[in-house]
Amino acid sequence: MRVAALYDIHGNLPAFEAVLTEVRNSHVDLVVIGGDVLPGPMPRECLDLALKLGIPTRFIMGNGDRETIAARRGTMSASIPPVFQEAIRWNGEQLTPQDERAIEEWPLTTRIRIDGIGEVLFCHATPRNDTEIFLKTTAEEKLLPLFDPLGVQLVVCGHTHMQFDRMVGHTRIVNAGSVGMPFQEPGAYWVLMGPDVELRRTDYDLDAASTRVRRTAYPQAEQFATGNVLKPPSMQSMLEAMSQAEL
Repeated sequence: MRVAALYDIHGNLPAFEAVLTEVRNSHVDLVVIGGDVLPGPMPRECLDLALKLGIPTRFIMGNGDRETIAARRGTMSASIPPVFQEAIRWNGEQLTPQDERAIEEWPLTTRIRIDGIGEVLFCHATPRNDTEIFLKTTAEEKLLPLFDPLGVQLVVCGHTHMQFDRMVGHTRIVNAGSVGMPFQEPGAYWVLMGPDVELRRTDYDLDAASTRVRRTAYPQAEQFATGNVLKPPSMQSMLEAMSQAEL
Protein backbone atom coordinates (compact mmCIF):
# COMPACT_ATOMS: atom_id res chain seq x y z
CA MET A 1 0.00 0.00 0.00
CA ARG A 2 1.19 3.50 -0.88
CA VAL A 3 -0.21 6.35 1.19
CA ALA A 4 0.02 10.12 0.68
CA ALA A 5 -0.36 12.31 3.78
CA LEU A 6 -1.54 15.86 3.03
CA TYR A 7 -1.75 18.24 5.98
CA ASP A 8 -2.59 21.89 6.58
CA ILE A 9 -4.00 22.78 3.17
CA HIS A 10 -5.54 25.96 4.60
CA GLY A 11 -7.68 26.80 1.62
CA ASN A 12 -4.72 27.15 -0.76
CA LEU A 13 -6.30 25.60 -3.82
CA PRO A 14 -3.37 26.10 -6.26
CA ALA A 15 -0.98 24.31 -3.87
CA PHE A 16 -3.50 21.53 -3.27
CA GLU A 17 -4.03 21.03 -7.01
CA ALA A 18 -0.29 20.85 -7.64
CA VAL A 19 0.24 18.26 -4.93
CA LEU A 20 -2.66 16.15 -6.18
CA THR A 21 -1.05 15.98 -9.61
CA GLU A 22 2.03 14.41 -8.04
CA VAL A 23 -0.09 12.20 -5.80
CA ARG A 24 -1.94 10.80 -8.81
CA ASN A 25 1.34 10.27 -10.69
CA SER A 26 2.65 8.36 -7.66
CA HIS A 27 -0.22 5.82 -7.95
CA VAL A 28 -1.17 5.93 -4.29
CA ASP A 29 -3.77 3.60 -2.83
CA LEU A 30 -4.92 5.97 -0.10
CA VAL A 31 -4.80 9.67 0.78
CA VAL A 32 -4.87 10.84 4.39
CA ILE A 33 -6.01 14.44 4.80
CA GLY A 34 -4.43 15.28 8.12
CA GLY A 35 -6.49 18.23 9.27
CA ASP A 36 -6.79 21.95 8.58
CA VAL A 37 -8.29 21.86 5.13
CA LEU A 38 -9.66 25.14 6.56
CA PRO A 39 -9.44 28.06 7.16
CA GLY A 40 -7.95 29.84 4.17
CA PRO A 41 -8.73 31.83 1.04
CA MET A 42 -10.51 29.12 -1.01
CA PRO A 43 -12.21 26.90 1.57
CA ARG A 44 -15.24 25.94 -0.52
CA GLU A 45 -13.12 24.82 -3.47
CA CYS A 46 -10.57 22.92 -1.35
CA LEU A 47 -13.23 21.11 0.63
CA ASP A 48 -15.12 20.13 -2.52
CA LEU A 49 -11.92 18.79 -4.06
CA ALA A 50 -10.88 16.91 -0.91
CA LEU A 51 -14.27 15.23 -0.61
CA LYS A 52 -14.25 14.05 -4.25
CA LEU A 53 -10.68 12.99 -4.99
CA GLY A 54 -11.56 9.80 -6.78
CA ILE A 55 -8.97 8.07 -4.56
CA PRO A 56 -9.81 6.35 -1.25
CA THR A 57 -9.43 9.06 1.39
CA ARG A 58 -9.42 9.27 5.17
CA PHE A 59 -9.79 12.52 7.09
CA ILE A 60 -8.75 13.56 10.56
CA MET A 61 -9.79 16.70 12.41
CA GLY A 62 -7.56 19.74 12.68
CA ASN A 63 -8.01 22.64 15.06
CA GLY A 64 -8.68 24.93 12.07
CA ASP A 65 -11.48 22.69 10.80
CA ARG A 66 -12.96 22.46 14.29
CA GLU A 67 -12.88 26.21 14.88
CA THR A 68 -14.36 26.90 11.45
CA ILE A 69 -17.46 24.85 12.13
CA ALA A 70 -17.61 26.39 15.61
CA ALA A 71 -17.58 29.84 13.99
CA ARG A 72 -20.45 28.78 11.76
CA ARG A 73 -22.37 27.86 14.91
CA GLY A 74 -21.41 31.05 16.73
CA THR A 75 -19.29 29.17 19.27
CA MET A 76 -15.75 30.01 18.17
CA SER A 77 -13.25 29.63 21.01
CA ALA A 78 -12.31 32.75 22.95
CA SER A 79 -8.70 31.60 22.68
CA ILE A 80 -8.61 32.51 18.95
CA PRO A 81 -6.60 35.74 18.60
CA PRO A 82 -8.75 38.65 17.38
CA VAL A 83 -6.61 39.06 14.26
CA PHE A 84 -7.82 35.66 13.00
CA GLN A 85 -11.46 35.78 14.06
CA GLU A 86 -12.87 37.60 11.03
CA ALA A 87 -11.14 35.22 8.60
CA ILE A 88 -12.39 32.15 10.46
CA ARG A 89 -15.95 33.50 10.59
CA TRP A 90 -15.78 34.17 6.84
CA ASN A 91 -14.68 30.56 6.28
CA GLY A 92 -17.57 29.34 8.39
CA GLU A 93 -19.98 31.30 6.22
CA GLN A 94 -18.76 29.41 3.14
CA LEU A 95 -19.81 26.04 4.56
CA THR A 96 -23.08 24.26 3.98
CA PRO A 97 -24.93 22.19 6.59
CA GLN A 98 -23.71 19.09 4.73
CA ASP A 99 -20.10 20.30 5.03
CA GLU A 100 -20.58 20.88 8.73
CA ARG A 101 -21.91 17.36 9.27
CA ALA A 102 -19.08 15.82 7.25
CA ILE A 103 -16.33 17.70 9.11
CA GLU A 104 -17.68 17.00 12.59
CA GLU A 105 -17.41 13.26 11.89
CA TRP A 106 -13.66 13.42 11.23
CA PRO A 107 -11.79 11.62 14.04
CA LEU A 108 -8.84 12.95 16.03
CA THR A 109 -6.58 10.09 14.88
CA THR A 110 -6.53 7.14 12.51
CA ARG A 111 -4.28 4.06 12.25
CA ILE A 112 -3.13 2.32 9.08
CA ARG A 113 -0.72 -0.55 8.51
CA ILE A 114 1.63 0.31 5.63
CA ASP A 115 3.82 -2.31 3.97
CA GLY A 116 7.50 -1.79 4.74
CA ILE A 117 6.76 0.57 7.64
CA GLY A 118 4.32 -1.14 10.00
CA GLU A 119 1.60 0.41 12.13
CA VAL A 120 1.23 4.14 11.50
CA LEU A 121 -0.78 6.57 13.62
CA PHE A 122 -1.94 9.80 11.99
CA CYS A 123 -2.85 12.79 14.15
CA HIS A 124 -3.05 16.52 13.54
CA ALA A 125 -0.99 17.95 16.42
CA THR A 126 -0.41 15.15 18.95
CA PRO A 127 -2.26 11.87 19.62
CA ARG A 128 -4.16 13.45 22.51
CA ASN A 129 -5.44 16.71 20.99
CA ASP A 130 -5.36 18.95 17.91
CA THR A 131 -3.59 21.99 19.39
CA GLU A 132 -0.43 20.90 21.22
CA ILE A 133 2.86 22.08 19.74
CA PHE A 134 6.05 20.08 19.53
CA LEU A 135 8.96 20.63 17.19
CA LYS A 136 12.00 18.91 15.74
CA THR A 137 13.91 20.65 18.55
CA THR A 138 11.61 19.61 21.44
CA ALA A 139 13.49 17.65 24.09
CA GLU A 140 13.00 13.89 23.81
CA GLU A 141 12.18 13.51 27.51
CA LYS A 142 9.09 15.68 27.00
CA LEU A 143 7.88 13.46 24.15
CA LEU A 144 8.60 9.93 25.38
CA PRO A 145 5.50 9.72 27.65
CA LEU A 146 3.34 10.86 24.77
CA PHE A 147 4.61 8.54 22.03
CA ASP A 148 6.21 5.46 23.61
CA PRO A 149 2.91 3.96 24.89
CA LEU A 150 1.34 4.07 21.42
CA GLY A 151 3.01 0.87 20.25
CA VAL A 152 3.33 2.03 16.65
CA GLN A 153 6.34 2.25 14.36
CA LEU A 154 5.53 5.68 12.94
CA VAL A 155 3.48 8.73 13.89
CA VAL A 156 2.60 11.28 11.19
CA CYS A 157 1.54 14.73 12.35
CA GLY A 158 1.28 18.32 11.13
CA HIS A 159 -0.05 21.49 12.81
CA THR A 160 3.27 23.39 13.04
CA HIS A 161 3.67 23.67 9.24
CA MET A 162 7.33 22.57 9.33
CA GLN A 163 8.50 19.24 7.93
CA PHE A 164 10.77 17.01 10.00
CA ASP A 165 11.71 13.38 10.56
CA ARG A 166 13.03 12.33 13.99
CA MET A 167 13.10 9.47 16.46
CA VAL A 168 11.51 9.61 19.91
CA GLY A 169 12.59 6.51 21.78
CA HIS A 170 11.60 3.64 19.49
CA THR A 171 8.99 5.67 17.57
CA ARG A 172 9.66 7.51 14.33
CA ILE A 173 7.88 10.86 14.17
CA VAL A 174 7.33 12.60 10.84
CA ASN A 175 5.78 16.02 10.41
CA ALA A 176 4.28 16.15 6.93
CA GLY A 177 4.67 19.92 6.67
CA SER A 178 2.00 22.13 5.15
CA VAL A 179 0.53 21.88 1.67
CA GLY A 180 -0.84 25.40 1.65
CA MET A 181 0.81 27.48 4.37
CA PRO A 182 4.42 26.36 5.01
CA PHE A 183 6.72 27.92 7.57
CA GLN A 184 9.78 27.22 5.44
CA GLU A 185 10.84 27.72 1.84
CA PRO A 186 7.95 28.38 -0.59
CA GLY A 187 6.27 25.28 -1.98
CA ALA A 188 3.76 22.62 -0.99
CA TYR A 189 4.94 19.98 1.50
CA TRP A 190 3.59 16.46 2.04
CA VAL A 191 4.67 12.87 2.70
CA LEU A 192 4.60 9.72 0.56
CA MET A 193 4.77 6.37 2.37
CA GLY A 194 5.16 2.78 1.32
CA PRO A 195 7.48 0.99 1.46
CA ASP A 196 9.70 3.94 2.44
CA VAL A 197 8.97 7.36 3.94
CA GLU A 198 9.59 10.23 1.53
CA LEU A 199 9.37 13.86 2.60
CA ARG A 200 8.09 15.63 -0.49
CA ARG A 201 8.01 19.25 -1.64
CA THR A 202 6.01 20.26 -4.72
CA ASP A 203 6.78 23.41 -6.67
CA TYR A 204 3.89 25.39 -8.15
CA ASP A 205 3.43 28.76 -9.84
CA LEU A 206 3.58 31.10 -6.85
CA ASP A 207 2.83 34.27 -8.78
CA ALA A 208 -0.26 32.77 -10.39
CA ALA A 209 -1.35 31.34 -7.03
CA SER A 210 -0.97 34.69 -5.27
CA THR A 211 -3.08 36.34 -7.99
CA ARG A 212 -5.82 33.75 -7.49
CA VAL A 213 -5.73 34.33 -3.73
CA ARG A 214 -5.98 38.11 -4.14
CA ARG A 215 -9.09 37.69 -6.30
CA THR A 216 -10.99 35.97 -3.50
CA ALA A 217 -13.17 37.70 -0.93
CA TYR A 218 -11.05 36.25 1.89
CA PRO A 219 -10.55 39.00 4.52
CA GLN A 220 -6.80 38.30 4.73
CA ALA A 221 -6.24 37.66 1.02
CA GLU A 222 -3.33 40.07 0.58
CA GLN A 223 -1.60 38.91 3.74
CA PHE A 224 -1.97 35.26 2.69
CA ALA A 225 -0.77 35.89 -0.88
CA THR A 226 2.31 37.78 0.25
CA GLY A 227 3.16 36.24 3.60
CA ASN A 228 2.17 32.60 3.07
CA VAL A 229 2.49 31.93 -0.66
CA LEU A 230 5.24 34.20 -1.98
CA LYS A 231 7.35 34.76 1.12
CA PRO A 232 6.47 32.38 3.96
CA PRO A 233 8.07 32.81 7.39
CA SER A 234 11.43 31.11 7.80
CA MET A 235 11.66 27.85 9.70
CA GLN A 236 14.19 29.32 12.11
CA SER A 237 11.98 32.26 13.04
CA MET A 238 8.99 29.97 13.61
CA LEU A 239 11.01 27.48 15.64
CA GLU A 240 12.04 30.33 17.93
CA ALA A 241 8.48 31.63 18.20
CA MET A 242 6.81 28.26 18.75
CA SER A 243 9.39 27.01 21.23
CA GLN A 244 7.77 29.37 23.75
CA ALA A 245 4.53 27.39 23.48
CA GLU A 246 5.67 23.80 23.01
CA LEU A 247 3.71 21.22 25.03
